[in-house]
Amino acid sequence: MKKISFLLKNLCFLLFILTFFNSCVDFRSAPAKDVPVNVRDRVKKNQAEGKGFRLLNQNKSGGTFQFASSNPLWRASLDVLDFMPIVNASYSGGIIITDWYDEIDSKNSIKITIKFLSNEIRPDGLQIIVYKKNCKSFESCQSNKEDGEINSELKFAILKKAAQIEKTDLVKKNN
Repeated sequence: MKKISFLLKNLCFLLFILTFFNSCVDFRSAPAKDVPVNVRDRVKKNQAEGKGFRLLNQNKSGGTFQFASSNPLWRASLDVLDFMPIVNASYSGGIIITDWYDEIDSKNSIKITIKFLSNEIRPDGLQIIVYKKNCKSFESCQSNKEDGEINSELKFAILKKAAQIEKTDLVKKNN
């Protein structure tokens, strides 16, 4: 009985090891003409295909990222809205939301939401939504979506400022 138990344990262990190593091996062999003869060339080819591993990071260059500070449309929007308190500014989400803003002792206030649809400076690259809140008293306020002049004025101001920022960035880059 002990002998059978011992054999069964060893057999299970052997099956486990074979299964484990079998999952680590790629049995699809490449044609000999596609495999470089030089070891260094094979390593480069395998790394380019994502195979193998590296002990040290041999690729010193980073990825390409576009940060908010390099996007003229984003910077222009923040410059135009600098007088308003910002509730949410998510560059990765492509949205800026302001808090309610009103003049001192005013019963009317506005809230602006800017959605970035593109990084390019063009009129359809951003969507501006303006909400207007009218308060008759401290307790009774009504807010509505405003589709008036302020939307087009804001869009024009942002696009104009973005074009100026992009122009100055190009001048700095070329100098």
